[in-house]
Amino acid sequence: MAKKKASVNTDICVACGVCRLQCPREAISIYRGCYANVNEELCVGCGLCQKACPAEAIDLIERN
Repeated sequence: MAKKKASVNTDICVACGVCRLQCPREAISIYRGCYANVNEELCVGCGLCQKACPAEAIDLIERN
């Protein structure tokens, strides 16, 4: 299993969907048009979503 995972700061996410389009594992969805939501089981921590996010609302964090 990956050591890191994507984490979305929902306070600054603008729900633009750019991260969803960049995710190779389809681990990101937009929750009710409000913010991005990461499926932790699918996320491999590659960081493509983080790099693509125009709002800088995604961080890679260590898994528990």
